[in-house]
Amino acid sequence: MTVGDIRLMKGNEALAEAAIRAGCQAYFGYPITPQSEILEYLTDEGRKRGMIVLQAESEVASINMVYGAGGVGARAMTSSSGPGFSLMQEGISYIAAAEVPCILVNVSRGGPGLGTIQPSQGDYFQAVKGGGHGDYNLVVLAPSSVQEMADFVFDAFDLADKYRTPVLILADGALGQMMEKVEYHDYIPADHIPPKPWATTGKPKDRAPNVITSLHMQAEQMEEANLKLQEKFRTIATHEVRYELVEAEDAEYLIVAFGLAARIAHRAVELARAEGRKVGLLRPITLWPYPSDVLRALAARLRGVLVVEMNAGQMVEDVRLAVEGRAPVHFTGRMGGVIPSPDEVVTALNRMAANSVKHPVEAN
Repeated sequence: MTVGDIRLMKGNEALAEAAIRAGCQAYFGYPITPQSEILEYLTDEGRKRGMIVLQAESEVASINMVYGAGGVGARAMTSSSGPGFSLMQEGISYIAAAEVPCILVNVSRGGPGLGTIQPSQGDYFQAVKGGGHGDYNLVVLAPSSVQEMADFVFDAFDLADKYRTPVLILADGALGQMMEKVEYHDYIPADHIPPKPWATTGKPKDRAPNVITSLHMQAEQMEEANLKLQEKFRTIATHEVRYELVEAEDAEYLIVAFGLAARIAHRAVELARAEGRKVGLLRPITLWPYPSDVLRALAARLRGVLVVEMNAGQMVEDVRLAVEGRAPVHFTGRMGGVIPSPDEVVTALNRMAANSVKHPVEAN
């Protein structure tokens, strides 16, 4: 295996460096803790290496600048956190409807309201249910390490260009601020960026004008646009589901967690296994599309499922929908920027196991 460029970096800076290497041509953003290092790093390194980097006057301005840059075919990106990402929702809805590829990054902080600068997973609903108006989805990637903060940038740009859709990297303040080893491998953007004949780069004489819009005044036209989007979302849901399974082959109990909470849950699995309990972990990597089919298949033989989140219980709803009553589903979580410990997860797991009974396997 060829060794790449290895560095010790903060998550935010690793993500920003990856954006440069992935051929991001334009970044527009506004500073907000705990993701401000992305803007700071790109203002320095990105500009030196040919990227357009602009601190906009607001998050509303920055998302609409991304809309414009993506509309001319550039690889464009923005990032924010909590309240700032909330302000972008209208623009994100426009971008999704207009089928403009771009990358969005939310390094989540505690809420609601101004909340706290500490890490949280309270933006799950906003990310996977379509935080703006209308019927649309974002592809949502959830890193659980600084390495993945970098790796998922390359994946996100490739997915965005492949499907002409915005892709969201949903991290949290701890992943943005922690330092870990990151390895970069060769990536030639020109080999990954497809032709973009739809882009508004000027009209030659031999074709009609390209028009990028989310506005259709006639109901029948708007329905046709919606049907086209839904067909694309079905294709993405069929081909782009990503997840990780840990010790799931013989598991009687399954922990489901994403992002930083999945790292904590991974350690909890090790502790529970040391106590003789057969516990596994499912880590969704794509929060949308969600790995519902694999979870449904596992649930048929489980005694119980424990969902671990850094919020009041959001992904647990998607877990219950996927399980379809095949096994009991329980939840444990911390809020307001508090990070649960592996021992807390094991305690919740043992409590669930003590109160559970063998759940019958339902016929397929």
